[in-house]
Amino acid sequence: MKKATDPRHLSRELALQSLFSDDFDVNDESLVHFKVSQLAQIDAIDTYNEELYEKLVVGVRENQETIDQTIAKFAPQWPISQMKLVDLQILRISIYEGFVAKVTPPKVAIDEAIELAKEFGGESSSKFVNGVLGAIYNTFKDD
Repeated sequence: MKKATDPRHLSRELALQSLFSDDFDVNDESLVHFKVSQLAQIDAIDTYNEELYEKLVVGVRENQETIDQTIAKFAPQWPISQMKLVDLQILRISIYEGFVAKVTPPKVAIDEAIELAKEFGGESSSKFVNGVLGAIYNTFKDD
């Protein structure tokens, strides 16, 4: 079992927070935008995997359209515009990490997504994330 202090897990947490902030109006001067170093300080994170953080944030941003098409295909009953933003970003990170860039094995990416959903999502987030990612895994596991 992974520890909450695992640098790769902490990188995913920071990536989630950075990507989540992208969902808000960058022109709204009342919003505060944090750098990763500031997020790490706020979260009391001393060590995280900077390379993984960068890969996730940049990769999700660059591949968002493709990732969102995958989400729409495997969660047709939930239009992206109606998904909880945190669940959406968790799905994007996991799909990028495990299926698009193959940074980690898909099962690891799914497990991490479920943990993030338990930490940051709502009551049913982990089940929703697991269901969508499980369907994707079952389709692509033989690739």
